[in-house]
Amino acid sequence: MHDHAPSGIRGAGNRRLLAISLGITAVVMVVQIVGAVLSGSLALFADAAHMFTDTAALLIALMASIVAARPANDRRTFGYQRAEVFGALVNGVILIALSLWVAYEGVQRLLRPDEVEVAGGLMLVVAIIGLVANAVALWLLSAAQRTSINVRGAYLEVLGDLIGSAAVIVAAIVILTTGWLPADAIASLFIAAMIIPRAIALLREAFSVLAESAPRGTQVAEIREHILSTPGVVDAHDIHVWQLTRGSPVFTAHVVVADETFRAGGAGDVLARLQECLSAHFDVEHSTFQLEPAGHADADADSTHA
Repeated sequence: MHDHAPSGIRGAGNRRLLAISLGITAVVMVVQIVGAVLSGSLALFADAAHMFTDTAALLIALMASIVAARPANDRRTFGYQRAEVFGALVNGVILIALSLWVAYEGVQRLLRPDEVEVAGGLMLVVAIIGLVANAVALWLLSAAQRTSINVRGAYLEVLGDLIGSAAVIVAAIVILTTGWLPADAIASLFIAAMIIPRAIALLREAFSVLAESAPRGTQVAEIREHILSTPGVVDAHDIHVWQLTRGSPVFTAHVVVADETFRAGGAGDVLARLQECLSAHFDVEHSTFQLEPAGHADADADSTHA
Protein backbone atom coordinates (compact mmCIF):
# COMPACT_ATOMS: atom_id res chain seq x y z
CA MET A 1 0.00 0.00 0.00
CA HIS A 2 1.64 3.19 -1.16
CA ASP A 3 1.46 6.94 -1.17
CA HIS A 4 3.16 8.86 -3.98
CA ALA A 5 4.00 12.53 -4.52
CA PRO A 6 5.93 14.31 -7.27
CA SER A 7 9.59 14.92 -6.60
CA GLY A 8 10.92 18.46 -6.92
CA ILE A 9 14.45 17.32 -7.70
CA ARG A 10 13.41 16.16 -11.15
CA GLY A 11 11.70 19.38 -12.22
CA ALA A 12 12.53 21.04 -15.53
CA GLY A 13 13.03 24.31 -13.62
CA ASN A 14 16.13 22.94 -11.89
CA ARG A 15 17.60 21.84 -15.20
CA ARG A 16 16.96 25.25 -16.72
CA LEU A 17 18.68 27.01 -13.82
CA LEU A 18 21.64 24.63 -14.05
CA ALA A 19 21.93 25.26 -17.79
CA ILE A 20 21.90 29.05 -17.36
CA SER A 21 24.46 28.87 -14.53
CA LEU A 22 26.61 26.56 -16.65
CA GLY A 23 26.64 29.07 -19.52
CA ILE A 24 27.60 31.97 -17.23
CA THR A 25 30.31 29.98 -15.48
CA ALA A 26 31.85 28.64 -18.69
CA VAL A 27 32.15 32.10 -20.26
CA VAL A 28 33.71 33.65 -17.16
CA MET A 29 36.06 30.68 -16.79
CA VAL A 30 37.57 31.46 -20.20
CA VAL A 31 37.95 35.13 -19.23
CA GLN A 32 39.68 34.18 -15.98
CA ILE A 33 42.07 31.74 -17.65
CA VAL A 34 43.12 34.39 -20.17
CA GLY A 35 43.42 36.97 -17.38
CA ALA A 36 45.50 34.61 -15.23
CA VAL A 37 47.94 33.93 -18.07
CA LEU A 38 48.30 37.63 -18.94
CA SER A 39 48.57 38.85 -15.33
CA GLY A 40 50.71 36.03 -13.92
CA SER A 41 48.43 35.74 -10.88
CA LEU A 42 48.34 32.33 -9.18
CA ALA A 43 45.30 33.35 -7.13
CA LEU A 44 43.44 34.30 -10.30
CA PHE A 45 44.54 31.06 -11.97
CA ALA A 46 43.37 29.12 -8.90
CA ASP A 47 40.05 30.94 -9.11
CA ALA A 48 39.91 30.08 -12.82
CA ALA A 49 40.65 26.44 -11.99
CA HIS A 50 37.88 26.54 -9.41
CA MET A 51 35.63 28.05 -12.04
CA PHE A 52 36.59 25.16 -14.34
CA THR A 53 35.58 22.79 -11.55
CA ASP A 54 32.33 24.70 -11.20
CA THR A 55 31.71 24.28 -14.92
CA ALA A 56 32.35 20.54 -14.69
CA ALA A 57 30.20 20.31 -11.55
CA LEU A 58 27.31 22.16 -13.16
CA LEU A 59 27.59 19.95 -16.24
CA ILE A 60 27.54 16.83 -14.04
CA ALA A 61 24.59 18.23 -12.09
CA LEU A 62 22.70 19.00 -15.28
CA MET A 63 23.36 15.56 -16.73
CA ALA A 64 22.41 13.88 -13.46
CA SER A 65 19.21 15.92 -13.28
CA ILE A 66 18.27 14.81 -16.79
CA VAL A 67 19.00 11.17 -15.95
CA ALA A 68 17.06 11.45 -12.68
CA ALA A 69 13.99 12.59 -14.62
CA ARG A 70 13.77 9.25 -16.44
CA PRO A 71 10.74 7.25 -15.28
CA ALA A 72 10.96 4.15 -13.14
CA ASN A 73 10.80 0.74 -14.80
CA ASP A 74 10.71 -2.93 -13.83
CA ARG A 75 14.50 -2.98 -13.55
CA ARG A 76 14.92 0.28 -11.56
CA THR A 77 11.71 0.53 -9.60
CA PHE A 78 12.70 3.76 -7.86
CA GLY A 79 13.80 5.40 -11.10
CA TYR A 80 17.13 7.17 -11.52
CA GLN A 81 17.05 9.70 -8.69
CA ARG A 82 20.26 8.29 -7.19
CA ALA A 83 22.08 9.65 -10.26
CA GLU A 84 22.09 13.01 -8.48
CA VAL A 85 23.88 11.49 -5.51
CA PHE A 86 26.60 9.98 -7.69
CA GLY A 87 26.98 13.35 -9.40
CA ALA A 88 27.44 15.02 -6.02
CA LEU A 89 30.01 12.37 -5.08
CA VAL A 90 32.04 13.18 -8.20
CA ASN A 91 31.79 16.90 -7.38
CA GLY A 92 33.21 16.32 -3.91
CA VAL A 93 36.17 14.32 -5.23
CA ILE A 94 36.94 17.02 -7.80
CA LEU A 95 36.88 19.67 -5.08
CA ILE A 96 39.36 17.73 -2.91
CA ALA A 97 41.77 17.27 -5.84
CA LEU A 98 41.52 20.94 -6.75
CA SER A 99 42.22 22.15 -3.23
CA LEU A 100 45.36 19.99 -2.96
CA TRP A 101 46.68 21.32 -6.27
CA VAL A 102 46.05 24.95 -5.31
CA ALA A 103 47.71 24.45 -1.90
CA TYR A 104 50.80 22.93 -3.50
CA GLU A 105 51.17 25.73 -6.05
CA GLY A 106 50.60 28.39 -3.39
CA VAL A 107 53.35 27.00 -1.13
CA GLN A 108 55.74 26.74 -4.07
CA ARG A 109 55.18 30.38 -4.94
CA LEU A 110 55.72 31.48 -1.33
CA LEU A 111 59.00 29.56 -1.29
CA ARG A 112 60.12 31.28 -4.49
CA PRO A 113 58.89 34.87 -4.15
CA ASP A 114 61.58 36.27 -6.47
CA GLU A 115 60.08 34.37 -9.41
CA VAL A 116 56.68 36.03 -9.00
CA GLU A 117 55.47 38.75 -11.37
CA VAL A 118 51.84 39.83 -11.06
CA ALA A 119 49.90 42.51 -12.95
CA GLY A 120 47.62 43.71 -10.18
CA GLY A 121 45.39 45.91 -12.33
CA LEU A 122 44.38 43.18 -14.78
CA MET A 123 44.06 40.75 -11.88
CA LEU A 124 41.58 43.11 -10.18
CA VAL A 125 39.41 43.65 -13.27
CA VAL A 126 39.10 39.93 -14.06
CA ALA A 127 38.40 39.06 -10.41
CA ILE A 128 35.54 41.61 -10.31
CA ILE A 129 34.03 40.04 -13.44
CA GLY A 130 34.22 36.65 -11.74
CA LEU A 131 32.62 37.98 -8.58
CA VAL A 132 29.64 39.43 -10.46
CA ALA A 133 29.15 36.26 -12.52
CA ASN A 134 29.27 34.05 -9.44
CA ALA A 135 26.78 36.26 -7.65
CA VAL A 136 24.32 35.88 -10.54
CA ALA A 137 24.78 32.09 -10.70
CA LEU A 138 24.42 31.84 -6.92
CA TRP A 139 21.14 33.73 -7.01
CA LEU A 140 19.83 31.45 -9.77
CA LEU A 141 20.61 28.29 -7.77
CA SER A 142 19.64 29.54 -4.30
CA ALA A 143 16.08 28.15 -4.26
CA ALA A 144 16.66 24.84 -6.06
CA GLN A 145 19.60 23.86 -3.83
CA ARG A 146 17.25 23.38 -0.87
CA THR A 147 15.62 20.33 -2.45
CA SER A 148 18.36 18.72 -4.55
CA ILE A 149 21.64 17.37 -3.21
CA ASN A 150 23.27 17.70 -6.61
CA VAL A 151 22.10 21.27 -7.19
CA ARG A 152 23.34 21.98 -3.67
CA GLY A 153 26.75 20.64 -4.66
CA ALA A 154 26.85 23.04 -7.59
CA TYR A 155 25.55 25.85 -5.36
CA LEU A 156 28.28 25.29 -2.78
CA GLU A 157 30.96 25.34 -5.45
CA VAL A 158 29.66 28.60 -6.90
CA LEU A 159 29.47 30.05 -3.37
CA GLY A 160 33.06 29.04 -2.73
CA ASP A 161 34.15 30.54 -6.03
CA LEU A 162 32.40 33.81 -5.18
CA ILE A 163 34.36 33.97 -1.92
CA GLY A 164 37.49 33.04 -3.85
CA SER A 165 36.89 35.91 -6.28
CA ALA A 166 36.54 38.26 -3.32
CA ALA A 167 39.87 37.00 -1.95
CA VAL A 168 41.53 37.61 -5.31
CA ILE A 169 40.12 41.15 -5.35
CA VAL A 170 41.60 41.82 -1.91
CA ALA A 171 44.97 40.40 -2.99
CA ALA A 172 44.93 42.52 -6.15
CA ILE A 173 44.21 45.67 -4.15
CA VAL A 174 47.08 44.84 -1.76
CA ILE A 175 49.46 44.33 -4.70
CA LEU A 176 48.36 47.57 -6.37
CA THR A 177 48.63 49.67 -3.21
CA THR A 178 51.69 48.12 -1.52
CA GLY A 179 53.46 46.04 -4.15
CA TRP A 180 53.50 43.04 -1.77
CA LEU A 181 53.33 40.12 -4.24
CA PRO A 182 53.02 37.25 -1.66
CA ALA A 183 49.40 38.40 -1.23
CA ASP A 184 48.67 36.51 -4.43
CA ALA A 185 49.96 33.18 -3.05
CA ILE A 186 48.23 33.74 0.28
CA ALA A 187 44.92 34.26 -1.51
CA SER A 188 45.53 30.96 -3.32
CA LEU A 189 46.08 29.13 -0.03
CA PHE A 190 42.92 30.73 1.35
CA ILE A 191 40.94 29.39 -1.59
CA ALA A 192 42.35 25.89 -0.99
CA ALA A 193 41.52 26.01 2.73
CA MET A 194 38.03 27.20 1.91
CA ILE A 195 37.32 24.36 -0.53
CA ILE A 196 38.14 21.40 1.73
CA PRO A 197 35.40 21.76 4.41
CA ARG A 198 32.72 22.18 1.73
CA ALA A 199 33.97 19.15 -0.14
CA ILE A 200 34.01 17.02 3.01
CA ALA A 201 30.47 18.10 3.91
CA LEU A 202 29.23 17.23 0.44
CA LEU A 203 30.95 13.83 0.50
CA ARG A 204 29.51 13.06 3.94
CA GLU A 205 25.99 13.82 2.76
CA ALA A 206 26.42 11.73 -0.38
CA PHE A 207 27.78 8.79 1.62
CA SER A 208 24.91 9.16 4.11
CA VAL A 209 22.38 8.81 1.28
CA LEU A 210 24.23 5.85 -0.26
CA ALA A 211 24.41 4.18 3.17
CA GLU A 212 20.61 4.58 3.41
CA SER A 213 20.85 6.48 6.69
CA ALA A 214 17.78 8.29 7.96
CA PRO A 215 17.53 11.84 6.59
CA ARG A 216 19.08 14.52 8.77
CA GLY A 217 16.61 15.72 11.38
CA THR A 218 14.40 12.64 11.08
CA GLN A 219 13.61 11.03 14.43
CA VAL A 220 12.39 7.46 13.96
CA ALA A 221 11.19 7.31 17.57
CA GLU A 222 9.00 10.36 16.98
CA ILE A 223 7.51 8.80 13.84
CA ARG A 224 6.78 5.62 15.78
CA GLU A 225 4.97 7.61 18.46
CA HIS A 226 2.78 9.23 15.81
CA ILE A 227 1.96 5.83 14.34
CA LEU A 228 1.09 4.36 17.74
CA SER A 229 -1.18 7.32 18.49
CA THR A 230 -3.33 6.50 15.44
CA PRO A 231 -6.72 5.03 16.47
CA GLY A 232 -6.84 1.29 15.88
CA VAL A 233 -3.03 0.82 15.93
CA VAL A 234 -1.65 -1.35 18.75
CA ASP A 235 2.01 -1.70 17.68
CA ALA A 236 4.56 -0.92 14.94
CA HIS A 237 7.80 -2.66 13.99
CA ASP A 238 10.31 -3.00 11.15
CA ILE A 239 10.33 0.78 10.72
CA HIS A 240 12.79 2.01 8.11
CA VAL A 241 13.45 5.53 6.85
CA TRP A 242 15.96 6.46 4.15
CA GLN A 243 16.21 8.79 1.17
CA LEU A 244 16.75 8.26 -2.53
CA THR A 245 18.38 11.70 -2.67
CA ARG A 246 17.95 15.02 -0.88
CA GLY A 247 14.26 15.87 -0.60
CA SER A 248 13.05 12.36 -1.51
CA PRO A 249 12.51 10.37 1.73
CA VAL A 250 11.15 6.82 1.76
CA PHE A 251 9.38 5.12 4.66
CA THR A 252 8.29 1.54 5.32
CA ALA A 253 6.75 -0.06 8.42
CA HIS A 254 4.73 -3.02 9.64
CA VAL A 255 1.75 -1.72 11.60
CA VAL A 256 -0.23 -3.96 13.93
CA VAL A 257 -3.95 -3.15 13.89
CA ALA A 258 -6.48 -4.28 16.49
CA ASP A 259 -8.42 -7.39 15.47
CA GLU A 260 -11.76 -5.67 15.96
CA THR A 261 -10.67 -2.87 13.59
CA PHE A 262 -9.83 -5.43 10.91
CA ARG A 263 -13.09 -7.29 11.43
CA ALA A 264 -15.04 -4.02 11.16
CA GLY A 265 -13.32 -3.19 7.87
CA GLY A 266 -11.50 -0.19 9.32
CA ALA A 267 -8.02 -1.02 7.95
CA GLY A 268 -8.50 1.40 5.06
CA ASP A 269 -9.24 4.27 7.44
CA VAL A 270 -6.14 3.42 9.48
CA LEU A 271 -4.00 3.45 6.33
CA ALA A 272 -5.39 6.81 5.24
CA ARG A 273 -4.65 8.33 8.66
CA LEU A 274 -1.10 6.95 8.66
CA GLN A 275 -0.31 8.30 5.20
CA GLU A 276 -1.81 11.67 6.04
CA CYS A 277 0.25 11.81 9.25
CA LEU A 278 3.54 11.09 7.47
CA SER A 279 2.77 13.55 4.70
CA ALA A 280 1.71 16.36 7.04
CA HIS A 281 4.24 15.97 9.86
CA PHE A 282 7.31 14.42 8.24
CA ASP A 283 7.08 15.37 4.53
CA VAL A 284 7.57 11.76 3.42
CA GLU A 285 7.23 11.36 -0.34
CA HIS A 286 6.88 7.59 -0.56
CA SER A 287 5.40 5.52 2.28
CA THR A 288 4.65 1.80 2.41
CA PHE A 289 2.67 0.24 5.26
CA GLN A 290 2.05 -3.43 5.87
CA LEU A 291 -1.05 -3.68 8.04
CA GLU A 292 -1.21 -6.80 10.20
CA PRO A 293 -3.97 -8.07 12.50
CA ALA A 294 -2.83 -8.43 16.10
CA GLY A 295 -3.01 -12.22 15.95
CA HIS A 296 -0.62 -12.36 12.99
CA ALA A 297 1.84 -10.04 14.73
CA ASP A 298 1.90 -12.22 17.84
CA ALA A 299 2.91 -15.21 15.74
CA ASP A 300 6.09 -13.65 14.34
CA ALA A 301 6.85 -10.78 16.74
CA ASP A 302 9.97 -12.50 18.06
CA SER A 303 11.58 -12.57 14.63
CA THR A 304 10.42 -9.24 13.19
CA HIS A 305 10.03 -6.78 16.03
CA ALA A 306 12.45 -3.84 15.88
